[in-house]
Amino acid sequence: MEKKENNYAFIDSQNLNLSILALGWKLDFARFRIYLKEKYKVNKAFLFIGYVKGNDELYKFLQEVGFICIFKPTLEYKDGTMKGNVDAELVLQSMIEYSNFDKALIVIGDGDFHCLVSYLLKQNKLKVVMIPNRLKFSALLKFKIFRKYLRYMNDLENLLSYKKKRPHKDGTL
Repeated sequence: MEKKENNYAFIDSQNLNLSILALGWKLDFARFRIYLKEKYKVNKAFLFIGYVKGNDELYKFLQEVGFICIFKPTLEYKDGTMKGNVDAELVLQSMIEYSNFDKALIVIGDGDFHCLVSYLLKQNKLKVVMIPNRLKFSALLKFKIFRKYLRYMNDLENLLSYKKKRPHKDGTL
């Protein structure tokens, strides 16, 4: 009997969301979770996200569609911008979970994760590095040893973009 894959995803939500929006489309997170499960056999998907008071409905939705949300406190600056860097949490959680998964799928575009990707590759625990925007990601992830693991979300717009539902003839969704 063939052993089922048990892969985990570790997702930098800020990088993912901003990169996809910069491409001109909006990610359907419910579809994305299904895609990860069906395409890459991802049993657990950790979504690292800055906690912003008032976004509870969003967080509830993300959890309902199958993401395990790891929250980072955010700082609000005087100019209204917010910062909630999740890099350390993503690396730490992947090491906490290390013995629980066969392979890791990392959704990033940031060179700060070079050490994690290198380590997982050396340990034969790297499934895929999913880059939200092929046109804009760190040169540290472009090294030849990583190339066969890189997947780009640019090509997934038709499959994973949010499509507003049209009402039925009776006006219901």
